[in-house]
Amino acid sequence: MQRDTYESPLSSRYADKKMKYLFSPDKKFRTWRRLWIALAEAEKELGLNITDEQINEMKAHQDDINYEVAEAREKEVRHDVMSHVYAFGVQCPKAEPIIHLGATSCYVGDNTDLIIMNEALCLIRDKIVNVIRILSKFAMKYRSLPTLAFTHFQPAQPTTVGKRATLWIQDLLMDLEDVEYLLSGAKLLGSKGTTGTQASFLELFDGDHEKVRRLDEIIAKKMGYSSCFAVSGQTYSRKQDSRVLAVLSGIAQSAAKFSNDIRLLQHLKEVEEPFEKNQIGSSAMAYKRNPMRSERIASLARYVMIDSLNPCITAATQWFERTLDDSANKRISIPEAFLAVDGILNLYSNVADGLVVYPKVIQKHLESELPFMATENIMMDAVKRGGDRQKLHERIRVHSMAAAKIVKEQGGKNDLLDRIAADEAFGVSREELDRIVRPENFVGRAPEQTEEFILEIVEPVLKKYQNVADEKTEINV
Repeated sequence: MQRDTYESPLSSRYADKKMKYLFSPDKKFRTWRRLWIALAEAEKELGLNITDEQINEMKAHQDDINYEVAEAREKEVRHDVMSHVYAFGVQCPKAEPIIHLGATSCYVGDNTDLIIMNEALCLIRDKIVNVIRILSKFAMKYRSLPTLAFTHFQPAQPTTVGKRATLWIQDLLMDLEDVEYLLSGAKLLGSKGTTGTQASFLELFDGDHEKVRRLDEIIAKKMGYSSCFAVSGQTYSRKQDSRVLAVLSGIAQSAAKFSNDIRLLQHLKEVEEPFEKNQIGSSAMAYKRNPMRSERIASLARYVMIDSLNPCITAATQWFERTLDDSANKRISIPEAFLAVDGILNLYSNVADGLVVYPKVIQKHLESELPFMATENIMMDAVKRGGDRQKLHERIRVHSMAAAKIVKEQGGKNDLLDRIAADEAFGVSREELDRIVRPENFVGRAPEQTEEFILEIVEPVLKKYQNVADEKTEINV
């Protein structure tokens, strides 16, 4: 680690090696050389005077990039693409005349950006699948455990711990659909030339429009794609970057929602994120177990959501066929968004896989609130016994206010059920009330909804991705 030079925390602390490599210089420049080889092969197949010897020479040096030559050249010419064209030519003297033939910088730059983003989306997709897999097991395990549900963070009708987890899963399924949609329409820029008219290639092929059309198709196929953007300026539309980061922002939103729920649950002491044996929660308060990983998810998610504005503004402010005010911004905003989401999903997986549930605390909270929620059931049962609904309603109101006063003003236990049992108007014993106020009687279809959701919606999705490795995620800090 260099301690005297700034390094992005996204690289040093949060993202893993696979994602960091995708946005590394080595990945970029190796892809440039693959694209130059594909261009030369396509041009040869379409009749240009390019030899097998030249192409084989390029292939022989595809991966042994002479970085020192390229870096020295860039100091002279101030152009990264032409510096690497020069360096490749130094290694391939026979092929040097045909490297980058007819192309602009965007041929390698934009096609490489698209390739890397698509490969990065595949990594993101697999990590989403792993989180869904983990949460699905959690949801099924706790599908029938009643817990106090909240609206406005105020006690509402009970749900189950597993049912709450299905809400997190559903958000991730939507994100997975969005990622797959982007990947299903993945395209390259192709070889469009200086302003997107392919004029340089039309010149090379002596005005043969069909050969120029086929050039894009052949390059795309060689690079593993089915098509290229039909039209472009010098660059692919920067709307594509905006679309990609919108999906990454969506993933960040889902993760942040989960992390906020866990932070609130940890405050309630009902569910906690994993806490390691030697982990320190606070430098001052040794007893504390702060939800640090969930907080980190929220922090990184906030960054991604704001970062997604960068390509929006870039796409909106491009002039005609291209301007270069996108370049410096793209170099930062796109990689950092992917690195951040990679870190977020690492944390999400880690937290979800180590969640600790405390049923006794959950039960205690339910017991403190259920008597109020059960009053309608109690009243209806008393009416069936011959009671007067209006009079009973007033009696319950009076008892509820008195019990609430004990809880709020004195910090005492909710004694509403004792008050009702002692009221002859209801004609019900405490034992009968306990049977009425069982938590499982108030969760509706939450257990059934959870099981149906996992078996009918989630399992078919996981089966589709059964080849995605079930990896244990390690986090750096």
